[in-house]
Amino acid sequence: MGTIRKEIVIHAPAEEVWRALRDVGRAHERLTPGVLVDCRMEGDARIVTFANGMVVKERIVTVDDAAMRVAYAVIEGGPAHHNASMQVFAEGPRTSRLVWISDFLPDEFAQVAAPLIEAGAEAMKKALAVDSLTP
Repeated sequence: MGTIRKEIVIHAPAEEVWRALRDVGRAHERLTPGVLVDCRMEGDARIVTFANGMVVKERIVTVDDAAMRVAYAVIEGGPAHHNASMQVFAEGPRTSRLVWISDFLPDEFAQVAAPLIEAGAEAMKKALAVDSLTP
């Protein structure tokens, strides 16, 4: 199984980053603007549209406030298997670390996933910086 692990240092308190991350229906606005262009909820799933036109349906597996962790699994429009989690850790009073782990099959899907994860990580650094966060 292919795995991509990405750690992102964000210049914002963990609680603020978590507030944006847990808002799973607004990922295109709050987390990765420009990478995701649309996101809408359907029950416990969200339909996300990427800037490259790819559309996937992701089941939200968990939103864990105590661990500041979101987990999701692609159930339509992706590879044979894709699950991921994002978790926020405090690094100090005004800095946090977001750890994004994505597992998928087939392994070759890394060629598609890696550039999207890189673009998503850069978008999150900018969108979640303390001077960019909105309630």
